[in-house]
Amino acid sequence: MTEPGVAVCVDFGSTFTKATLVDLAAGRVVAAASHPTTIDTDVLDGYDVCLAALVAEDPRAGDAPVLACSSAGGGLRIAVVGNEELVTAEAGRRVALSSGGKVVSVVAAAGRVPEDAAGGGGGHPTRPDVVLLTGGTDGGNSEVLLSAARGLVAGSWRGPVVVAGNVEAQAEVSAMLGDVPHVLAANVVPRIGELAPESARAAVREMFLAHVIGGKHLSRRTDFAAMVRGATPDVVLTGVEVLARSVGDVVVVDVGGATTDVHSVVELDPDSVGREVVATTRVARTVEGDLGMRWSALTTVADLPELAAAAQRRHDDPGFLPGTDAERDADEAIARAAVGLALRRHAGRSKVVVSPEGRVVERTGKDLRRAGLLVGSGGVLRHGRPGVAQRVLAGSTGEVEGGWQLPRAPRVVVDTDYVLAAVGLLADEHPEAAYRLATTLAGPSPALPGRSLSP
Repeated sequence: MTEPGVAVCVDFGSTFTKATLVDLAAGRVVAAASHPTTIDTDVLDGYDVCLAALVAEDPRAGDAPVLACSSAGGGLRIAVVGNEELVTAEAGRRVALSSGGKVVSVVAAAGRVPEDAAGGGGGHPTRPDVVLLTGGTDGGNSEVLLSAARGLVAGSWRGPVVVAGNVEAQAEVSAMLGDVPHVLAANVVPRIGELAPESARAAVREMFLAHVIGGKHLSRRTDFAAMVRGATPDVVLTGVEVLARSVGDVVVVDVGGATTDVHSVVELDPDSVGREVVATTRVARTVEGDLGMRWSALTTVADLPELAAAAQRRHDDPGFLPGTDAERDADEAIARAAVGLALRRHAGRSKVVVSPEGRVVERTGKDLRRAGLLVGSGGVLRHGRPGVAQRVLAGSTGEVEGGWQLPRAPRVVVDTDYVLAAVGLLADEHPEAAYRLATTLAGPSPALPGRSLSP
């Protein structure tokens, strides 16, 4: 089948709506536009402005297929209900993050319902849109999952549920939930020490598209729901996976006003696999809700008193834009603190321990040391002064005291054209175009690998 010549990729962000026109044959961005997200009217009002700008640059945009992702209206809010925090609740939290959601509640006790959950999602900023229900290993204790389901029903939860616990109890859980919208997925912890996120991640995406997009009432027009393919962070993580196929281990840091997100795709150290109660996965995403450039600036610089006044100003005025070199220096310093903390929380550590075999190095968590590419994202990097990426990102690489397994000597680039979101949107329907587009971010385009590129 012949692919259309171009496609429009749109990210309905919480602050800005970004649109790019991608040449599918060449795998490159040929036009781009952005507009403040029109959340107070109709999100497609801002999109219409972006589309008109694309058409002015390239008339093909007017008839091009449109693929979109969205984090408008607060994005996707997920509550995780598990049995025990160290195992199923923690596993559920990791799955929720990889699914593109903001985890607003983790309930690690069967029979409890998340706070603000009664009556379904929407409205309150901490009220979940979706509940991810976990508990028990396959063939293990069924009661923990059943008890969690009873708690949801007793708490009058009416929103969508993804059931990703003991598969032998899922039929009974489904009957218990009745007409509450729900979908069954493979167990996120089929065995202790094993984490299986993909089925639950796909199920969360299904619920996001079927129940959350329309439920937020972001647009009165039917074409909005038709164009959205997933939550923006989920789509970006797919883009990072495609990028990793061309460059190997890769880390992406997105510095926002309220959060700093880290995505990584790295090969696992076989010596560390299997030692953790909840296994580390090759593909991972973390969201640090206390690290950011504006709303979260105060907590970002909590240990840096010299930046307290600058952080207070940005917290009080989230729309603040630096106008002097001193203000830009402060912005970069806050970003540097956010990146450093976020990468350390995402990465694992190594330490020397004494074992029966003698002194050995024990590693836990994500080992990012071999990552050959570190990608920066966020306004402070996209719109900063020349050299901003090296000044902000390079300080969190190399050998760092404390045993942190951070990238040793990565090449540093900035995703100035919002390429990763476009790559993730194209990956399913136009995998070769997605791969080519990813390589424009990574560097010179290598030959396409001889295997399927679809996620």
